[in-house]
Amino acid sequence: MTDTPTAGDTALRQVGAAPLLPTDPARIGPYAPLGLLGSGGMGRVYLARHADGSPGLAAVKVIRPEYAEGPDFRRRFEREAAVHGRVRTPRAPHLLGTGFDDALLWMATEYLPGLTLVDAVRECGLMEPAGVWRLVAELGEALSALTAAGVVHRDLKPSNVILSPRGTHVIDFGISRAADSSAITTTGNRVGTAAYMAPEYLREGRCDAASDVFSLGCTLVYAATGHAPFGDGTGVDVMHRVAFEAPDAEVMAELAESDPALASLLAACLAKDPAGRPTPRQLTDAATAAGHGRAAHWQEPLAARLRERQQGCAVLADLPTGSSHFRTPTQPVLSPVPAPTGSGRRRRPLIAGVAGIAVGAVAVGAFLLTRPGLESPAAATPTVSTSATASTAPASAKPSASPSASAKEDGEKKKDKDRAENQQAAAEETSPEPDSTPSPTATRAGSGSAPAPTPTATVTKTTAPPATPAWISGCTYYSGTELTDYGDKGQRVVQVQCMLTKRGYSVGGSGVDGEFGRDTQAAVKQFQSAKGLEVDGQVGPNTWAALRSST
Repeated sequence: MTDTPTAGDTALRQVGAAPLLPTDPARIGPYAPLGLLGSGGMGRVYLARHADGSPGLAAVKVIRPEYAEGPDFRRRFEREAAVHGRVRTPRAPHLLGTGFDDALLWMATEYLPGLTLVDAVRECGLMEPAGVWRLVAELGEALSALTAAGVVHRDLKPSNVILSPRGTHVIDFGISRAADSSAITTTGNRVGTAAYMAPEYLREGRCDAASDVFSLGCTLVYAATGHAPFGDGTGVDVMHRVAFEAPDAEVMAELAESDPALASLLAACLAKDPAGRPTPRQLTDAATAAGHGRAAHWQEPLAARLRERQQGCAVLADLPTGSSHFRTPTQPVLSPVPAPTGSGRRRRPLIAGVAGIAVGAVAVGAFLLTRPGLESPAAATPTVSTSATASTAPASAKPSASPSASAKEDGEKKKDKDRAENQQAAAEETSPEPDSTPSPTATRAGSGSAPAPTPTATVTKTTAPPATPAWISGCTYYSGTELTDYGDKGQRVVQVQCMLTKRGYSVGGSGVDGEFGRDTQAAVKQFQSAKGLEVDGQVGPNTWAALRSST
């Protein structure tokens, strides 16, 4: 056995995918999985090839068996596929097919070798005005196609926008609705992402093409400034600003400094009155008139990242589809990541002692380490179900701030890394409303089952489920993956501090106060170090996933 990386290993890293585990299926309908793009509470998203050798790569979402077997869920899943199938445009990945066989409910879409807008801004910097104008033009085309198909997206936001070498694309139709379908929402319920919802949707539950334009305006402001125009988060304060207040003056001033014409157009998109917003076609025309309708290239270093992804796809498309070529060997999966201290040594005798049941432990662990409904993709980017009349902000947590020795020995346990680069519907955590489809194109969670019903029995027939950890049951303010960093304030910070203190880390004498100061940053770094994450003091997708994990 050798640790030398193969061409397939390198290519998987280039496209943002992880190697398959022994418990992952060898076949999903007509597709052979190559790597894991993301996972969440309802399923997993795989990068796959056609098993018969046909060209092209696909993003295949597999729903966990306990959901897939429910007839109501399957109907909602089929409804989402039907809505997605109505959209025909280069600005959205094509639906390739769906199926339900061998206890696997799956949906396949064209794989786009790109980055979400969230990751592009986070990793490559703010979009320059020329790049934002390109987004205006191409997202205008996407919304025009949705309007022509009679579809309202309802959850357009940075994590649902993919930038690829071919241009800009809209993904995740999990809570979209056909205009001729039944009511979008029941009275009082709102499904979406607070910072990107339209005011008429928050106030009245009304949502149409103009509402998507409002969300598009918020998304473009984020691309140019790194901030949502009405603030981040999921609380009532954000929804109130969206519904009744003007955009943040500092954010809009920053935009106006770089490009006054662009700032004026986006301000029009953010008009409270839907009639005052431009149409999708007018957005594309405005970009063309400004001379930016067809920018030739993305800015650097974004262009280089996208070329790298494209090169990785080319390598994967040419490699044999034999599953062993891409799978993580069984033994490394069963062994914990060695720790720099003696903790790893203390675990080795235990591992040796349970070697006889190791294969079963992998299957069980793949399910017990993930819990439906606790996520929130990718990506990147909270999706929430809220009440328009009742406060959505839970009571403030009062966890003990006293430090303890922290039980971090469980380590990685092949922790599914939350990949904000999840493509094609990877990893958005849409909270289902009574009349909507829980977003299969954007779920993320551990269905790492082989194509057999055994894992289903393991999950549904557990007689003594483990107790819910305190950092899951007691810290429920925020369910997204938005970057939370030093200097931030609000409910996202409260969520971070709550989970850290519940795990035994000190965030300072003030405790859980919603202020991301040096003590909180130090606690985050300690946690990241203990979990083997990049130690940067920022709470991004990987750190959010680790904080919410059951270990």
